Amino acid sequence: MEERVTSEKVMDDSRKTIILVDDNMANLNQGKNILKSIYRVFPAPSAAKLFETLENIIPDLILLDIEMPEMNGYEAIKKLKADRRFNEIPVIFLTSLTDEKSEMEGFNLGAVDYMTKPFSAPLLQKRIANQLLIVENRKAIKDYADNLEKKVEEKTAEVQNLQDVILETVSDMVEFRDDLTGGHIARTQRYMKALIEGLISTGVYHELVSKWDMEVVLVSAQLHDVGKIHITDNILNKPAKLTPEEFELMKTHVDFGVEAIEKIIKKTKEHDFLYHALLITGTHHEKWDGSGYPKHLKGENIPLEGRIMAVADVYDALISERPYKKAFTHEEAKKILLEGSGTHFDPQIIKVFIMVENEFIKASTKTAD
Repeated sequence: MEERVTSEKVMDDSRKTIILVDDNMANLNQGKNILKSIYRVFPAPSAAKLFETLENIIPDLILLDIEMPEMNGYEAIKKLKADRRFNEIPVIFLTSLTDEKSEMEGFNLGAVDYMTKPFSAPLLQKRIANQLLIVENRKAIKDYADNLEKKVEEKTAEVQNLQDVILETVSDMVEFRDDLTGGHIARTQRYMKALIEGLISTGVYHELVSKWDMEVVLVSAQLHDVGKIHITDNILNKPAKLTPEEFELMKTHVDFGVEAIEKIIKKTKEHDFLYHALLITGTHHEKWDGSGYPKHLKGENIPLEGRIMAVADVYDALISERPYKKAFTHEEAKKILLEGSGTHFDPQIIKVFIMVENEFIKASTKTAD
């Protein structure tokens, strides 16, 4: 006996729940008798009783009579749709009204179907089953979409992580070979971040900077010296100032870097961060007055990414110790940058540098991100 009761309870709990609202007790009893073998049915003799029941039970569907005293079906559905807790519950109107205007009013208020009283048991059961199936299908589609979105986000994160690891590994390889510039790549990233944030806050070059994804630009900056992989050790790590001939060879690291990135672009669909990397790598040694290399670009013909990196790159070179020079202080480096405004550097970016110079000082001594 106990096992039978338990089985019935499980079956009862698994059934869909319906609230049947009608001020006519005969209709309530008829509807309950038609549906009780299939659904859990909660009868409500008025709209007020409906909302009282809703405080404890959220049904899968509501059967709602239109012609009721105090609060009719139209008023009740307006109240349902205005409440976030209940506005997704499908409502089938029960009515003796058969005119088109009444039906259209109900549909406009959010009803999913109409049943004319007196109703037949098979038709009522079929109409309810159809609406519950629609709800289940809609939920299944939403669950699938949510799950798909989650998988896409996870896969995107995996690809992004792989990209970051590869970039970090490549930049580490460059710094491993160029052991005179340890930490240079990480520091220049931090300087660029400070400059870009300064450009954003002041509105300088807003039209360009507003289109950038900060993280993408900063990640791409790691490749600015990738071409140094092609430079021989006796030049790259020479413990003295380079001769003019050696400097010409050193300058070719820009072309090697651009060539490497262009090869990657041709073989991949991911061009966004590579596009920034290409501009930074190819133009961060250009100068505002056109005397830089490799293409002698001038003024705003130099991509903004390259002009920003030029300030970050030179600043870091100045404050870093080399066998052939001492490390300059921040004030000494600042003086050189100011003197280069309008010749070596974009004057607008130098103005931003002055504004964020404290961030440069912090970034120059920071050991890890």
